[in-house]
Formats: sequence, structure tokens, C-alpha cells
Amino acid sequence: MTMLRALRFAVLPLFAATLLIAFFAAAPLAAQQPYKVIDHWKIGGDGGWDYLLADLPAHRLYVTHGPRVEVLDTASGKPVGAITGLHGTHGIAFDTAGKVGYVSDGGGNAVIVFDRATLATIATIPAGTNPDGIIFEPATQTVWAFNGRSKDATVIDAATQKVVATIPLPGKPEFPAVDGKGTVFVNIEDKSEIVRLNAFHKMITATWPSGCESPSGLAFDVAGHRLFPVCDGKKMSVIDSLTGKLLANPAIGDGPDAAGWSAAHSLAFASSGDGLLSVIDASAPGYPTIQSLPTQRSARTMAYDPGADRIYLTAAEFGPRPAPTPENPRPRPTVLPDSFQIIVVGR
Repeated sequence: MTMLRALRFAVLPLFAATLLIAFFAAAPLAAQQPYKVIDHWKIGGDGGWDYLLADLPAHRLYVTHGPRVEVLDTASGKPVGAITGLHGTHGIAFDTAGKVGYVSDGGGNAVIVFDRATLATIATIPAGTNPDGIIFEPATQTVWAFNGRSKDATVIDAATQKVVATIPLPGKPEFPAVDGKGTVFVNIEDKSEIVRLNAFHKMITATWPSGCESPSGLAFDVAGHRLFPVCDGKKMSVIDSLTGKLLANPAIGDGPDAAGWSAAHSLAFASSGDGLLSVIDASAPGYPTIQSLPTQRSARTMAYDPGADRIYLTAAEFGPRPAPTPENPRPRPTVLPDSFQIIVVGR
């Protein structure tokens, strides 16, 4: 064997080993493929918006939009219909039977019950002042509407569509979450707290610091017992849902209003008004922020679809901010007509 051939045989195994190392090193990166904006669905119309929610079995997306709720097909983005005749919508909740939905109509101080097949209104149930966050609690088959101005929770029995309790809260509630076994959590925005409630006894069982300032959106890893409130100061908190212990404070965008959780990928999401979607790796030490995806300024609310691994965000263009008045010292800029849209994010 010549010296050249001997050198070649010595180098080949080394080269093959290098390729294998490179392949396996790249595998975790491939598993963390970054998200990207894949579509824009124009809705148009006028007015503001708040939360949105995906009905996974029906492939529908419900979007609160001023005095109505837009309903879209999640495959195409095409309108399916709308729930109309409302005053100022905030949130949506679904029953576990797949038949009925609920809308917190903050402007009407009521919870609207609708048929999910026809989108027809079934009942209007009086709530507290300005019901905002709303959620269905499956263990007790109750609906919980959290009233921002009266600082309490209205509990509705789903079987009778009647109010069965009004629970005072220590401050202004924002977004709720449930564990499916009778425990309800809600952010208290003006006190920077998280409240835990027992749905069976309809009472507060714990009040914890939220770990960051003015928590708004809230995601929940039920299996891992972790709450993810998103806050001012460009911070998310990670809270142990059993003890209230603060585990971490990942960095997110500015002005968040919603959060999401992917159990399949161990990722937490935060959507912010500055136009960033933050992606946090909840399986890694320190909960690193692995992506800050530019979306659109004002895209502060989101819904996560775990089946499609997609995030839906609402956004619009704004005109100039009106001059402050004694009645309205901090006026919001007006939404430009027909600029309202859904931004679709996926792999």
C-alpha cells in the first residue's frame, strides 16, 4: 500500500465521524425550527378587538371584534359567519360537549350563550361590570366570567344557564386558566398577583405574587404544573401552580396581552403590542427565549392551535392618537377602517 493510499484510508473514518457529529449536533436545531409568518387573513371592518380562540374539532377560529365575534375557517381563513348584536366583546369559551359557546360581552355587562352549529344566540346572562376573561371549567360544568370593573367573578351553571355565585376578587382580573379538575387561576393585573380558586366550593384558596408587573395573558402547562403569566417590563413569569413559587422570568416583547402553551414541543408563547411573538423553550434550563418573531405592531393577542402547531394573532393599522381630554386623559388611537386582519404563524 502506498503512503498516499494509507493516508486516504486513515482520513476516511475521521471524515465519516465528523459528518455524524455534525448531523447529531444539528438534530436539536432541526427540532426547534423557527416559526414564521405564513399568511395574512384580511377581515376588515371597524372597531377594536380582544381575545380569540380556536375550536379545534370544528376547524373554526372565533375572533372578538368590537360588537361582534368573527368566525373563520382555520384551513382557509374564509369567513364562516359571525355572532352579532353585541356591545363590546372580550373573550370566548366553549363547553366540553361541543355544542355551546360563551362570549363575555363587556359593553353589555353580560355573558352571551350561542349555538356552535348555527352561531345563533341562545341566552343572555347578566354578569358583573365589564366581563373580560372567560373560561369553561369542565369538572363542575361551570362558566367563569371575570369582571374587570366590578373586580369579581360571575359563575354560571352550564346546565341551567343561571348565575350560581359571584366571587369578590382582590383586584382587576385579566386572563384565566383551569386545570380541568376543579382549580381555576386568574391574573390580578393591578395587584401583580395570581389568584387560585376552588370551583367546587367557589372560593379563593391562594393568592400569590405573579413574579412580574401587571400580568395580563396567562398560559398553563397543566401536566408540568407551570403557569406562564405575561407582564409589563418585557417579562414572562414561570410559576409553580402547586406552590406559587417563581421559577424563572424569561424575556418577551413589550406590551403583551396573551400567552400560549405547546405541550408537544414544550414551548411557551407571548404576543406583544410592539409586534413581537416570543417563543420560550420550557424544556431547557433557565427557560431561554429562543425566538423573537416580528409580526406587526398591535398584534398583542393570540390563540394557539396545537393540532396544526399554528399561532393566530390579531392586528390592525392605527391612525393618530386623539388629543387628551379631561374625560379621556389617555385616549387610544383609532383603528384605520378595513385594516383588521389575522396573522397566521407556523413552521
